[in-house]
Amino acid sequence: MRLHTVEDGVLHVTLPCDLDVTARAAATLEAQAPLYAHRPRLVRVQLDGPDPSPASLSTLARARRACEHLGIPLTVVGPAAADPGAPAAHTSM
Repeated sequence: MRLHTVEDGVLHVTLPCDLDVTARAAATLEAQAPLYAHRPRLVRVQLDGPDPSPASLSTLARARRACEHLGIPLTVVGPAAADPGAPAAHTSM
């Protein structure tokens, strides 16, 4: 997991969708440390891409179990939508 903030009792965490097995344990520890330190009333996990890897899903499952153990609700949201007012990215061939 990367980037976490606590705002109004909500722990916001961003989960990379491209985790591999070697990064899974570290990501799980990164997710659990603020969970136990802050004891938020809600955890919100945002996936940073549309197609999470098996290791990313495993990390999410471990976070869910930790939240369940502590009695903290967990919500999961997909990647942030692109700003419709932003100019389109150009690619060159």
